[in-house]
Amino acid sequence: MSDTGFSNMHLKRILTSLIAFPLLSLLIWKVSLPVFSLFIGAVALLALYEYGRIVFFDRPDAVFSPISIWGAAIALLIIGAAYVHSFSLIGGLLVVNFMGAAILSLPAYKTGAGIMDVVEKQIQGVLYVPVCLAFIVLIRQNSHGVAWIFFLLFMVFAGDVGAFYTGKFFGRRKLSPAISPNKTLEGSIGGLLLCSVVGYSFARLFLPHLAHPVIFLMLVTVNIAAQAGDLFESELKRAGGIKDSGNILPGHGGILDRIDALLFAAPVAYVFKEFVFAGV
Repeated sequence: MSDTGFSNMHLKRILTSLIAFPLLSLLIWKVSLPVFSLFIGAVALLALYEYGRIVFFDRPDAVFSPISIWGAAIALLIIGAAYVHSFSLIGGLLVVNFMGAAILSLPAYKTGAGIMDVVEKQIQGVLYVPVCLAFIVLIRQNSHGVAWIFFLLFMVFAGDVGAFYTGKFFGRRKLSPAISPNKTLEGSIGGLLLCSVVGYSFARLFLPHLAHPVIFLMLVTVNIAAQAGDLFESELKRAGGIKDSGNILPGHGGILDRIDALLFAAPVAYVFKEFVFAGV
């Protein structure tokens, strides 16, 4: 990328962040859990749509096929199940989604066996987007939920910023060139370090009861999960020949581009919150 192109993208990223972050902060801090859950449901639908555009690059009609629409409906129900804190309902909905997609595929099979690919990618998408996003709702509704949401966001965003700028200015060794040629080992380390510094500082200020050595294990684990989530979405886009999942966020791409790391980090943060730090 040229210096001019980088500067323009850099400016767009900053402007978008200056507008989006205050709005997001107010949404997390001020609104009730039902409204917050509705917001996460809307994010899930947008991200699922972008996911469909990526994986169905060779058959765009599948994005709004009955099987995909069925998956979108199940996605909203999964967020609703998280709102009522029912893991058993989430599990049941996953089974219902599989059964519904399988049934819907039966009459469509006569036009070709490619319908099975639609079923497989829809099931993957439901697991990937709404189930992972459901953990954000689960984190939000429990003790210190609002602070934990900000804690998670600060860890993920700090890791992203650290990896981006460290990789830009100091990156030499490719991290995974087959998936993302621009990502470097130096960037990965920079992201881990900034995530750790910002995350630990946030915890000391707003979640002081987490002042325990195991917090460093959490910071490292969350960052590794976040980087894996980023690479997984890059893998999807590379397979689909797409640069960005969308253009709804100038300088950042689509919704899925912005939350790819969060999707993998949220379940990890939930496990630490509910099981590792439960007695702290």
